[in-house]
Amino acid sequence: MNGNQCNQEDATLSIFDHGVLYGDGVFEGIRFYHHKPLLMHDHIERLFASANSLEIVIPYTTAELISAITNLCEQALFSHGYIRLVVTRGVGAIGLNPIGCGPANVFIIVAELNMMPANAIHQGITTIIATTRRISSSALDPRIKSLNYLNSILAKQEANRTNVDEAILLNDQNNVAEAVAENVFIVHKGKLITPPCDDGALNGITRKTILALAQESGIPYDIASIPEATLLASDEVFLTGTGAELIPVRSINGKLIPQCPGQIFSKLKVLYTGIIEQQT
Repeated sequence: MNGNQCNQEDATLSIFDHGVLYGDGVFEGIRFYHHKPLLMHDHIERLFASANSLEIVIPYTTAELISAITNLCEQALFSHGYIRLVVTRGVGAIGLNPIGCGPANVFIIVAELNMMPANAIHQGITTIIATTRRISSSALDPRIKSLNYLNSILAKQEANRTNVDEAILLNDQNNVAEAVAENVFIVHKGKLITPPCDDGALNGITRKTILALAQESGIPYDIASIPEATLLASDEVFLTGTGAELIPVRSINGKLIPQCPGQIFSKLKVLYTGIIEQQT
């Protein structure tokens, strides 16, 4: 917490921090395996890009953050886990104006993480298309990984009420944006497709890695809008994210996806596992 290692009960944040009051801040989620963080430089680069977009000055260098995260991973009581790196605007007056806030608060959480059911990798997950729409990219740049996840929380509540594992959000044009906390990939007519950021998708680190693996392995792919009808007509659907890794989708709105897990998903899953083993 701001450079000092402490226990959970000793980590405190002012109630006047604008991160608490308004969700004014940014964060990254980083997986670690064998006590080593995965794709950390990509995550730190995105953290600084998000902070710069919000004009939040992070009071640590890239090297200092990498050193702190590396040390925490090595000290963790479990070999595989999750790092949550958070930067808030800092303490300020009541009101939305960020002028006078600061300095930014920075804290790092080390935790175990189980985002999906244990059998999801083999059986897939159940999903719905949420009635909640993704906020337009013209209103809020989806490439900024901010602390405000209300849009996703509303969609997750829909999934909970319907007793399914996850929700997929569309944008105002009825094209796929992303899932609650994951990017969406489909396989349609033999091609791997994922939505562009302009459709409301986060520029996910795992998404970027999967696209690179597809290119290297000769899997045809495209970054293109996915209409709702195309999503429902897909041969394969799967989600990607730092927390979720790669998860196949078994059904959408009760409609079964023909291939779960599909051939392309299975190939990419093996390749992604290889990245984990190589880098950690």
